[in-house]
Amino acid sequence: AEPPKPWEFRSKPAWQRLVIMVGGVTVNVLLAFFIYSMMLFAWGKQYIPIENLSYGVYADSLMLDSGFEHGDKIVGVEGADIKVLNDVNAAVLFGGARKIDIERDGKREEITLPEDIDQAVLKSGRQSLFLEQFPSVVDTVMEGSNAAIGGLRKGDEFVSVDGQDATYIPALLNALGTRKGDTINVTVNRGGNLEDLTVMVSDEGKLGFGYKSPIDFFDTVSQEYGFTESFPAGIAYGWSRLTDYVRSLKLLFSSEGVKQVGGFITIGKLFDDTWNWQRFWNMTAFLSIILAVMNILPIPALDGGHVMFLLYEMVSGRQPNQKVLEYAQLVGIAILLTLLIYANGMDIFRLFE
Repeated sequence: AEPPKPWEFRSKPAWQRLVIMVGGVTVNVLLAFFIYSMMLFAWGKQYIPIENLSYGVYADSLMLDSGFEHGDKIVGVEGADIKVLNDVNAAVLFGGARKIDIERDGKREEITLPEDIDQAVLKSGRQSLFLEQFPSVVDTVMEGSNAAIGGLRKGDEFVSVDGQDATYIPALLNALGTRKGDTINVTVNRGGNLEDLTVMVSDEGKLGFGYKSPIDFFDTVSQEYGFTESFPAGIAYGWSRLTDYVRSLKLLFSSEGVKQVGGFITIGKLFDDTWNWQRFWNMTAFLSIILAVMNILPIPALDGGHVMFLLYEMVSGRQPNQKVLEYAQLVGIAILLTLLIYANGMDIFRLFE
Protein backbone atom coordinates (compact mmCIF):
# COMPACT_ATOMS: atom_id res chain seq x y z
CA ALA A 1 0.00 0.00 0.00
CA GLU A 2 2.96 2.35 0.54
CA PRO A 3 4.77 4.14 -2.28
CA PRO A 4 7.81 2.15 -3.48
CA LYS A 5 11.11 3.02 -1.79
CA PRO A 6 14.04 3.97 -4.06
CA TRP A 7 15.91 0.79 -3.14
CA GLU A 8 12.95 -1.54 -3.79
CA PHE A 9 12.61 -3.76 -6.83
CA ARG A 10 9.22 -2.25 -7.73
CA SER A 11 10.69 1.25 -7.96
CA LYS A 12 13.15 0.32 -10.70
CA PRO A 13 12.52 0.94 -14.42
CA ALA A 14 10.78 -1.86 -16.26
CA TRP A 15 13.88 -2.75 -18.29
CA GLN A 16 15.92 -3.23 -15.10
CA ARG A 17 13.24 -5.43 -13.58
CA LEU A 18 13.19 -7.42 -16.83
CA VAL A 19 16.94 -8.02 -16.56
CA ILE A 20 16.46 -9.36 -13.01
CA MET A 21 13.57 -11.63 -14.00
CA VAL A 22 15.49 -13.29 -16.84
CA GLY A 23 18.63 -13.56 -14.70
CA GLY A 24 17.88 -17.03 -13.34
CA VAL A 25 16.99 -18.43 -16.75
CA THR A 26 20.14 -16.91 -18.23
CA VAL A 27 22.34 -18.45 -15.55
CA ASN A 28 20.70 -21.87 -16.13
CA VAL A 29 21.58 -21.68 -19.82
CA LEU A 30 25.11 -20.40 -19.18
CA LEU A 31 25.68 -23.14 -16.59
CA ALA A 32 24.63 -25.80 -19.10
CA PHE A 33 26.95 -24.33 -21.76
CA PHE A 34 29.82 -24.23 -19.25
CA ILE A 35 29.29 -27.86 -18.18
CA TYR A 36 29.15 -29.05 -21.80
CA SER A 37 32.34 -27.10 -22.54
CA MET A 38 34.18 -28.64 -19.60
CA MET A 39 32.96 -32.11 -20.60
CA LEU A 40 34.46 -31.66 -24.06
CA PHE A 41 37.67 -30.37 -22.48
CA ALA A 42 37.88 -33.35 -20.11
CA TRP A 43 36.66 -36.20 -22.33
CA GLY A 44 36.57 -34.87 -25.86
CA LYS A 45 34.02 -36.24 -28.29
CA GLN A 46 33.87 -39.61 -29.99
CA TYR A 47 31.10 -40.64 -32.35
CA ILE A 48 30.33 -43.02 -35.20
CA PRO A 49 29.35 -41.25 -38.43
CA ILE A 50 26.14 -42.72 -39.79
CA GLU A 51 27.83 -43.62 -43.08
CA ASN A 52 30.21 -45.90 -41.15
CA LEU A 53 27.41 -48.19 -39.92
CA SER A 54 28.36 -50.94 -42.33
CA TYR A 55 25.85 -53.44 -40.86
CA GLY A 56 22.99 -50.97 -41.25
CA VAL A 57 20.45 -50.26 -38.53
CA TYR A 58 18.15 -52.30 -36.34
CA ALA A 59 14.66 -50.91 -36.89
CA ASP A 60 12.03 -50.62 -34.18
CA SER A 61 8.77 -52.50 -34.83
CA LEU A 62 7.06 -49.20 -35.71
CA MET A 63 9.69 -48.62 -38.37
CA LEU A 64 9.28 -52.17 -39.67
CA ASP A 65 5.56 -51.48 -40.06
CA SER A 66 6.47 -48.37 -42.06
CA GLY A 67 8.55 -50.32 -44.57
CA PHE A 68 12.03 -50.51 -43.04
CA GLU A 69 14.01 -53.73 -42.70
CA HIS A 70 16.80 -54.66 -40.33
CA GLY A 71 20.09 -53.91 -42.05
CA ASP A 72 18.88 -50.88 -44.02
CA LYS A 73 21.51 -48.14 -44.31
CA ILE A 74 20.19 -44.62 -43.75
CA VAL A 75 21.75 -42.18 -46.22
CA GLY A 76 19.58 -39.08 -45.79
CA VAL A 77 16.58 -37.52 -44.06
CA GLU A 78 14.25 -34.89 -45.48
CA GLY A 79 15.32 -31.38 -44.44
CA ALA A 80 17.96 -32.50 -41.94
CA ASP A 81 21.74 -32.69 -41.77
CA ILE A 82 22.36 -36.21 -40.52
CA LYS A 83 25.75 -36.99 -38.96
CA VAL A 84 24.97 -39.65 -36.35
CA LEU A 85 22.07 -42.06 -35.84
CA ASN A 86 20.51 -39.99 -33.04
CA ASP A 87 20.07 -37.16 -35.55
CA VAL A 88 17.54 -39.34 -37.38
CA ASN A 89 15.44 -39.76 -34.24
CA ALA A 90 15.54 -36.00 -33.58
CA ALA A 91 14.63 -35.13 -37.17
CA VAL A 92 11.58 -37.41 -37.15
CA LEU A 93 10.26 -36.69 -33.65
CA PHE A 94 11.15 -33.01 -33.27
CA GLY A 95 11.74 -31.75 -36.80
CA GLY A 96 8.73 -33.30 -38.49
CA ALA A 97 10.78 -35.18 -41.11
CA ARG A 98 8.77 -37.92 -42.78
CA LYS A 99 10.89 -38.98 -45.77
CA ILE A 100 14.01 -41.08 -45.20
CA ASP A 101 16.42 -42.24 -47.91
CA ILE A 102 17.93 -45.69 -47.41
CA GLU A 103 20.24 -48.11 -49.16
CA ARG A 104 19.06 -51.72 -49.31
CA ASP A 105 20.89 -54.44 -51.21
CA GLY A 106 22.92 -51.77 -53.03
CA LYS A 107 19.82 -49.85 -54.20
CA ARG A 108 18.54 -46.45 -53.03
CA GLU A 109 14.94 -46.18 -51.82
CA GLU A 110 12.80 -43.54 -50.15
CA ILE A 111 10.49 -44.48 -47.30
CA THR A 112 7.68 -42.17 -46.20
CA LEU A 113 6.60 -42.37 -42.57
CA PRO A 114 2.98 -41.80 -41.43
CA GLU A 115 2.22 -38.22 -40.41
CA ASP A 116 1.26 -39.35 -36.91
CA ILE A 117 4.43 -41.40 -36.35
CA ASP A 118 5.47 -39.13 -33.46
CA GLN A 119 2.24 -39.90 -31.62
CA ALA A 120 2.65 -43.62 -32.29
CA VAL A 121 6.18 -43.50 -30.85
CA LEU A 122 4.96 -41.71 -27.71
CA LYS A 123 2.11 -44.17 -27.26
CA SER A 124 4.45 -47.15 -27.58
CA GLY A 125 6.96 -45.75 -25.10
CA ARG A 126 9.86 -46.45 -27.46
CA GLN A 127 13.17 -44.71 -26.78
CA SER A 128 14.72 -44.97 -30.26
CA LEU A 129 13.48 -45.54 -33.78
CA PHE A 130 16.77 -47.12 -34.87
CA LEU A 131 19.76 -48.71 -33.16
CA GLU A 132 23.27 -49.45 -34.41
CA GLN A 133 23.45 -53.02 -35.69
CA PHE A 134 26.74 -54.76 -34.90
CA PRO A 135 27.83 -58.39 -34.29
CA SER A 136 26.99 -60.15 -31.01
CA VAL A 137 30.50 -61.01 -29.83
CA VAL A 138 31.23 -61.92 -26.20
CA ASP A 139 33.95 -59.72 -24.69
CA THR A 140 33.84 -60.74 -21.02
CA VAL A 141 32.10 -63.45 -19.00
CA MET A 142 31.34 -62.71 -15.35
CA GLU A 143 32.63 -65.35 -12.96
CA GLY A 144 29.85 -67.50 -11.52
CA SER A 145 27.24 -66.02 -13.86
CA ASN A 146 24.65 -67.96 -15.83
CA ALA A 147 26.76 -67.37 -18.92
CA ALA A 148 29.80 -68.96 -17.26
CA ILE A 149 27.77 -71.88 -15.94
CA GLY A 150 26.29 -72.43 -19.42
CA GLY A 151 29.74 -72.57 -21.02
CA LEU A 152 29.83 -69.21 -22.79
CA ARG A 153 33.38 -68.02 -23.54
CA LYS A 154 35.09 -64.81 -24.57
CA GLY A 155 35.13 -64.51 -28.35
CA ASP A 156 31.94 -66.51 -28.89
CA GLU A 157 29.73 -65.06 -31.61
CA PHE A 158 25.98 -65.50 -31.08
CA VAL A 159 24.09 -67.02 -33.98
CA SER A 160 20.63 -67.75 -32.55
CA VAL A 161 18.55 -67.92 -29.38
CA ASP A 162 15.93 -70.69 -29.42
CA GLY A 163 16.13 -70.64 -33.20
CA GLN A 164 15.62 -66.87 -33.38
CA ASP A 165 18.34 -64.89 -35.16
CA ALA A 166 20.73 -63.25 -32.69
CA THR A 167 23.61 -62.36 -34.99
CA TYR A 168 23.47 -58.71 -34.01
CA ILE A 169 23.34 -57.19 -30.52
CA PRO A 170 19.93 -55.45 -30.75
CA ALA A 171 18.32 -58.72 -31.88
CA LEU A 172 20.12 -60.65 -29.14
CA LEU A 173 19.05 -58.24 -26.39
CA ASN A 174 15.49 -58.28 -27.68
CA ALA A 175 15.45 -62.09 -27.66
CA LEU A 176 16.79 -62.24 -24.09
CA GLY A 177 14.29 -59.61 -22.95
CA THR A 178 11.39 -61.81 -24.04
CA ARG A 179 12.72 -64.85 -22.16
CA LYS A 180 13.30 -63.51 -18.66
CA GLY A 181 13.67 -66.33 -16.13
CA ASP A 182 13.67 -69.01 -18.84
CA THR A 183 16.23 -71.60 -19.85
CA ILE A 184 17.23 -71.03 -23.48
CA ASN A 185 19.14 -72.86 -26.18
CA VAL A 186 21.92 -70.74 -27.63
CA THR A 187 23.96 -71.37 -30.76
CA VAL A 188 27.34 -69.65 -30.98
CA ASN A 189 30.15 -69.57 -33.50
CA ARG A 190 33.32 -70.56 -31.65
CA GLY A 191 36.42 -70.40 -33.83
CA GLY A 192 34.47 -71.37 -36.95
CA ASN A 193 32.54 -74.19 -35.29
CA LEU A 194 28.89 -73.99 -34.19
CA GLU A 195 28.31 -74.85 -30.53
CA ASP A 196 24.92 -75.39 -28.86
CA LEU A 197 24.65 -74.24 -25.24
CA THR A 198 21.89 -74.23 -22.63
CA VAL A 199 21.81 -71.08 -20.49
CA MET A 200 19.47 -69.68 -17.85
CA VAL A 201 18.25 -66.09 -18.39
CA SER A 202 17.96 -63.95 -15.24
CA ASP A 203 14.74 -62.20 -14.23
CA GLU A 204 16.30 -59.02 -15.64
CA GLY A 205 16.79 -60.60 -19.05
CA LYS A 206 20.56 -61.01 -18.70
CA LEU A 207 23.07 -63.85 -18.93
CA GLY A 208 26.03 -62.25 -17.18
CA PHE A 209 28.40 -61.34 -20.00
CA GLY A 210 29.72 -58.19 -21.63
CA TYR A 211 29.71 -57.75 -25.38
CA LYS A 212 32.00 -55.83 -27.68
CA SER A 213 30.89 -52.25 -28.27
CA PRO A 214 30.17 -50.55 -31.61
CA ILE A 215 33.56 -48.83 -31.58
CA ASP A 216 35.17 -52.27 -31.92
CA PHE A 217 33.55 -52.69 -35.34
CA PHE A 218 33.24 -49.21 -36.84
CA ASP A 219 35.63 -46.40 -37.63
CA THR A 220 34.94 -43.59 -35.18
CA VAL A 221 35.67 -39.88 -35.23
CA SER A 222 37.50 -38.63 -32.14
CA GLN A 223 37.96 -34.97 -31.31
CA GLU A 224 40.03 -33.50 -28.50
CA TYR A 225 39.51 -29.93 -27.32
CA GLY A 226 41.90 -27.50 -25.69
CA PHE A 227 40.61 -25.25 -22.92
CA THR A 228 39.77 -22.32 -25.18
CA GLU A 229 38.53 -24.57 -28.00
CA SER A 230 36.07 -26.29 -25.68
CA PHE A 231 33.93 -23.18 -25.13
CA PRO A 232 32.66 -22.53 -28.69
CA ALA A 233 32.18 -26.29 -29.15
CA GLY A 234 30.35 -26.59 -25.82
CA ILE A 235 28.12 -23.62 -26.62
CA ALA A 236 27.27 -25.08 -30.04
CA TYR A 237 26.43 -28.46 -28.51
CA GLY A 238 24.43 -26.86 -25.70
CA TRP A 239 22.50 -24.77 -28.20
CA SER A 240 21.58 -27.88 -30.18
CA ARG A 241 20.32 -29.57 -27.00
CA LEU A 242 18.33 -26.44 -26.12
CA THR A 243 16.70 -26.17 -29.55
CA ASP A 244 15.89 -29.90 -29.60
CA TYR A 245 14.21 -29.61 -26.20
CA VAL A 246 12.19 -26.56 -27.24
CA ARG A 247 11.08 -28.40 -30.40
CA SER A 248 10.09 -31.41 -28.31
CA LEU A 249 7.64 -29.33 -26.26
CA LYS A 250 5.10 -29.54 -29.08
CA LEU A 251 4.85 -33.26 -28.31
CA LEU A 252 4.19 -32.51 -24.65
CA PHE A 253 0.94 -30.78 -25.52
CA SER A 254 -0.29 -33.60 -27.72
CA SER A 255 -2.75 -36.30 -26.65
CA GLU A 256 -0.03 -38.90 -26.21
CA GLY A 257 2.69 -36.54 -25.04
CA VAL A 258 0.76 -35.44 -21.96
CA LYS A 259 0.71 -39.07 -20.81
CA GLN A 260 4.53 -39.14 -20.79
CA VAL A 261 4.88 -36.35 -18.23
CA GLY A 262 6.84 -37.47 -15.18
CA GLY A 263 8.08 -36.15 -11.85
CA PHE A 264 10.85 -37.00 -9.41
CA ILE A 265 10.91 -40.72 -10.24
CA THR A 266 11.24 -40.01 -13.97
CA ILE A 267 14.09 -37.57 -13.32
CA GLY A 268 15.84 -40.15 -11.13
CA LYS A 269 15.64 -42.75 -13.90
CA LEU A 270 17.57 -40.46 -16.21
CA PHE A 271 20.72 -41.31 -14.26
CA ASP A 272 22.59 -44.61 -14.48
CA ASP A 273 22.35 -47.29 -11.80
CA THR A 274 26.15 -47.19 -11.45
CA TRP A 275 28.04 -43.94 -10.91
CA ASN A 276 29.44 -42.37 -14.08
CA TRP A 277 30.84 -38.85 -13.92
CA GLN A 278 30.37 -38.16 -17.62
CA ARG A 279 26.76 -39.29 -17.54
CA PHE A 280 26.18 -37.32 -14.32
CA TRP A 281 27.47 -34.03 -15.73
CA ASN A 282 25.66 -34.57 -19.02
CA MET A 283 22.33 -35.01 -17.24
CA THR A 284 23.06 -32.09 -14.88
CA ALA A 285 23.60 -29.80 -17.86
CA PHE A 286 20.44 -31.07 -19.55
CA LEU A 287 18.37 -30.58 -16.39
CA SER A 288 19.67 -27.01 -16.24
CA ILE A 289 18.38 -26.49 -19.79
CA ILE A 290 15.01 -27.99 -18.83
CA LEU A 291 14.77 -25.60 -15.85
CA ALA A 292 15.60 -22.63 -18.08
CA VAL A 293 12.96 -23.49 -20.67
CA MET A 294 10.23 -24.39 -18.17
CA ASN A 295 10.90 -21.28 -16.07
CA ILE A 296 10.59 -18.90 -19.03
CA LEU A 297 7.17 -20.26 -20.03
CA PRO A 298 4.55 -17.46 -19.78
CA ILE A 299 2.86 -18.93 -16.72
CA PRO A 300 2.13 -16.48 -13.86
CA ALA A 301 4.28 -17.17 -10.79
CA LEU A 302 7.18 -18.28 -13.02
CA ASP A 303 9.84 -15.93 -14.34
CA GLY A 304 8.18 -16.14 -17.75
CA GLY A 305 4.92 -14.86 -16.27
CA HIS A 306 6.66 -11.84 -14.76
CA VAL A 307 8.42 -11.22 -18.07
CA MET A 308 5.05 -11.28 -19.84
CA PHE A 309 3.65 -8.54 -17.61
CA LEU A 310 6.87 -6.50 -17.80
CA LEU A 311 6.78 -6.58 -21.60
CA TYR A 312 3.17 -5.39 -21.43
CA GLU A 313 4.29 -2.52 -19.20
CA MET A 314 7.15 -1.58 -21.52
CA VAL A 315 4.89 -1.59 -24.60
CA SER A 316 1.85 0.11 -23.05
CA GLY A 317 3.76 2.50 -20.81
CA ARG A 318 1.68 1.64 -17.75
CA GLN A 319 1.82 -1.01 -15.06
CA PRO A 320 -0.83 -3.76 -14.96
CA ASN A 321 -3.51 -3.42 -12.32
CA GLN A 322 -2.24 -4.71 -8.98
CA LYS A 323 -5.30 -6.88 -8.44
CA VAL A 324 -4.80 -8.46 -11.86
CA LEU A 325 -1.23 -9.32 -10.88
CA GLU A 326 -2.36 -10.82 -7.57
CA TYR A 327 -5.06 -12.98 -9.14
CA ALA A 328 -2.71 -14.04 -11.95
CA GLN A 329 -0.17 -15.10 -9.33
CA LEU A 330 -2.77 -17.26 -7.60
CA VAL A 331 -3.80 -18.84 -10.91
CA GLY A 332 -0.15 -19.52 -11.74
CA ILE A 333 0.47 -21.19 -8.38
CA ALA A 334 -2.64 -23.33 -8.88
CA ILE A 335 -1.39 -24.39 -12.33
CA LEU A 336 2.06 -25.30 -10.96
CA LEU A 337 0.62 -27.30 -8.05
CA THR A 338 -1.69 -29.14 -10.45
CA LEU A 339 1.24 -29.98 -12.74
CA LEU A 340 3.32 -31.12 -9.75
CA ILE A 341 0.59 -33.46 -8.53
CA TYR A 342 -0.18 -34.73 -12.04
CA ALA A 343 3.46 -35.41 -12.98
CA ASN A 344 4.31 -37.29 -9.80
CA GLY A 345 0.93 -39.02 -9.85
CA MET A 346 1.76 -40.34 -13.34
CA ASP A 347 5.06 -41.67 -11.94
CA ILE A 348 3.23 -43.55 -9.20
CA PHE A 349 0.58 -44.82 -11.62
CA ARG A 350 3.29 -46.21 -13.95
CA LEU A 351 4.85 -48.11 -11.05
CA PHE A 352 1.73 -50.27 -10.81
CA GLU A 353 1.15 -50.78 -14.56
